[in-house]
Amino acid sequence: MSTKKRVFEGSMVALVTPFRSGKVDEKALKKLIEFHIKSGTDVLVPCGTTGESATLSHEEHRKVLSFVVAEVGGRIPVICGAGSNNTAESLELVKHSKKIKADGVLVVTPYYNKPTQEGLYLHYETLAAKGGGIPIVLYNVPGRTGVSMNPETVARLYKLPEVVAVKEASGNLDITERIRELCDITILSGEDGLTLPLILIGARGVISVTANVAPERMRMMVHAALRHDFDEALAIHRELYPLSRAMFIETNPIPVKTALGMMRLIQPELRLPLCPMSSENTKKLRQVLKETGVLS
Repeated sequence: MSTKKRVFEGSMVALVTPFRSGKVDEKALKKLIEFHIKSGTDVLVPCGTTGESATLSHEEHRKVLSFVVAEVGGRIPVICGAGSNNTAESLELVKHSKKIKADGVLVVTPYYNKPTQEGLYLHYETLAAKGGGIPIVLYNVPGRTGVSMNPETVARLYKLPEVVAVKEASGNLDITERIRELCDITILSGEDGLTLPLILIGARGVISVTANVAPERMRMMVHAALRHDFDEALAIHRELYPLSRAMFIETNPIPVKTALGMMRLIQPELRLPLCPMSSENTKKLRQVLKETGVLS
């Protein structure tokens, strides 16, 4: 097995992209960055699914990545979302992330195309070969993309020096177990509610939606689990679980942006085809935020 250094672990936030009047709200984005650094978040991950990368223009995508890396200024690592269903476009985002000196890139499996396992391998192999050597985090989320990356493909990709981790969001613990059997890649949870079970079987952290609204507690849970203090980790998991469920009562990132709006951290603005949360679910979300202590 490989003995690659574990580059990324801990509580990592899948950062939202705040909008105001149709444009990226850099003032609010800066506020979010400082909120997370102050709260102890280990890594920022801008322009993933939660960051609404699918509705950002290519120029906006690059500008948000550059803004976050510059504002963080090396205080904590930044993993830039660089996924696309077009390998050439993804490569340009990978190259841009390398140019701005990001710490790594998160690359989702190409969506809609439904590539074969060989196509997935060649996609990431191309990014590794031509991306300038920046660390790559694979991202498996079949519920969003329509394709699942097999553990055997993950293990094959881990032989590439640039591939350092996988964000596993299939919701299938068997996949994580099989990956662990096949290689020593760093596994990161992509399902907030499964983070503790995944760490129990070998994951090293989470790229979290819930961490947007409860960063301190998410960090406490993850770090307690990583140091094998499972009583503390389980207690925090049970506190956070209703909140994690609430983050997905409608399509992500509708609930988390609505919650951040209630917290007065951003304007809860979305881009079509995402739309504002229904009034019924908004009431449910507010109640959960109060019950979990996010709102007073």
